Amino acid sequence: QVQLVESGGGLVQTGDSLRLSCAASVRRFSSYAMAWFRQAPGKEREFVAAISWSGDTHSADSVKGRFAISRDNAKNTVYLQMSSLKPEDTAVYYCAAREGPLVYYTTDQYDRWGQGTQVTVSS
Repeated sequence: QVQLVESGGGLVQTGDSLRLSCAASVRRFSSYAMAWFRQAPGKEREFVAAISWSGDTHSADSVKGRFAISRDNAKNTVYLQMSSLKPEDTAVYYCAAREGPLVYYTTDQYDRWGQGTQVTVSS
């Protein structure tokens, strides 16, 4: 059973930075593609960034140049470094995992999810 636990969320101001972490309890973390999604109140969960098991990264246009996803396979952890935060980045951020080499941009392709961590950006 894969368990994902996010941490690092909080209340920040516009322009601040924040780093989210997602610790995975899994035997072969390096065989999983990992992703971050977010969900704002009243909106659908949307793709933020993903990283393949080989380290290839992908990110949504809305966060390109501001957010960066990375992974540390020795620590079974994936990170989301967020900078130049805006009020529209306010959401619950979820970590997701999918076994295999490919990354996907939709929620239905991931079968393991964390409980989410709240990020609030004040103006």
